[in-house]
Amino acid sequence: MASDLQRKKTSIVFTAMDSNGDGFLERADFEALTDRWVHIRGGAEQDRLREIMMSWWDALREASDHNRDDRITVDEVLKVVDNLGTMLDLVVATAESMFEAVDEDGDGRVSAPEYARMIHAWTGDDAPTDTAFTRLDLDGDGAISKSEFVQHWVEFWAGDDADAPGTHVFGEV
Repeated sequence: MASDLQRKKTSIVFTAMDSNGDGFLERADFEALTDRWVHIRGGAEQDRLREIMMSWWDALREASDHNRDDRITVDEVLKVVDNLGTMLDLVVATAESMFEAVDEDGDGRVSAPEYARMIHAWTGDDAPTDTAFTRLDLDGDGAISKSEFVQHWVEFWAGDDADAPGTHVFGEV
């Protein structure tokens, strides 16, 4: 059973992604998130970003939509979160795909502005990201490496430590 912290983290992401506020995640929500991110980010890699985001929808739907109604509730997502410790390969693969989406310039590092655009795309607002970014930049080099990002993604989705930097991968919790 998901802990209170896991419920809180999952609910934050779920609410941010539920673009029409109907209490379900649907393909349209992922399309809206992708459109928001493409609009904020711009650039030539729009097709790749769309591919990554929509493949995340497919993976989430496959793992959590057991009644196959193409609508995912927060409780369905939490059932998946309960089992993520046994599916770390899927969590890591998703993290690597998301890293590729966030690393706009393809330099193998996520800069503070790239991270801020990701958070803005997820939340739809311009909340400050400096504190969270500093916490995620483990070696203090001014960027989040792929290995740091993957570690944080796993901590966020499969972890239950409020003090872990990854708890804040989607911003302050």
